[in-house]
Amino acid sequence: MQRTRVNFLIRITPIRVIGPENEQLGVLETPVAIKMAQDQGLDLVEIVPDSRPPVCKIMDYGKYKYELSQKNRKNRQASKSTEMKELRLGRSVKIDKHDIQVRIDQARRFLMHGHKVMFTQRFKGREIAHRDLGIDNLRMVADALADIAKVEQTPRWMGKQASIIMAPDRVKVDAVKRKLEKEKAEKIARGEKVEEEKSLEQLEAQIEAELEADDEGDDDTSAPDTGAPDSAAPDTGTPNTGAKDNASTSN
Repeated sequence: MQRTRVNFLIRITPIRVIGPENEQLGVLETPVAIKMAQDQGLDLVEIVPDSRPPVCKIMDYGKYKYELSQKNRKNRQASKSTEMKELRLGRSVKIDKHDIQVRIDQARRFLMHGHKVMFTQRFKGREIAHRDLGIDNLRMVADALADIAKVEQTPRWMGKQASIIMAPDRVKVDAVKRKLEKEKAEKIARGEKVEEEKSLEQLEAQIEAELEADDEGDDDTSAPDTGAPDSAAPDTGTPNTGAKDNASTSN
């Protein structure tokens, strides 16, 4: 990253100068521009080094650096907020309603922090014939989160699983945050204990461990529940005469 040149670090001359109010001051000799800046208690900062002549601006460099760092921080947060979080509704459509609520609560935390959430519903064995049950589960979580989120991707199929993507609705999220802050302040005013939530990092680590354990379960070598009968011959009630026939033949 190229270092920003300020004041006497600007060696090239002449330069095009912009004033503190964005007024054009024209092309000036660098020492003259530096003195103009210092007379106002400001700095001369090179902002377009590749132009000919370079463009410099008279400004408060300390304030400029602070504002730039804040802008970069917001950009990083915005970039991070687009990170997708995956939550799985178990390994079967027969997931307990309580377990679905746990996933809803986890998703709410992520959405409130600006993350998108992908819910995945998996189907085990013959359950694939009852896709409507899985879709009902996905719709349930979408409805439960409608106060802070919107459906970005409707249920989509991939193999033996379906997924839905929820994205935070910033207006609704801000409204809920204000409500929660007010409720928290009222509790504190009444002297009630306010429970601290698990940090987002702890929640992410917990879910990551659950996903890894789930993936390891997929690698289990035991036969899946396909609904097919065992390969052994069924008991039809007919006696096995093969051994007797073989004995007769050998005599």
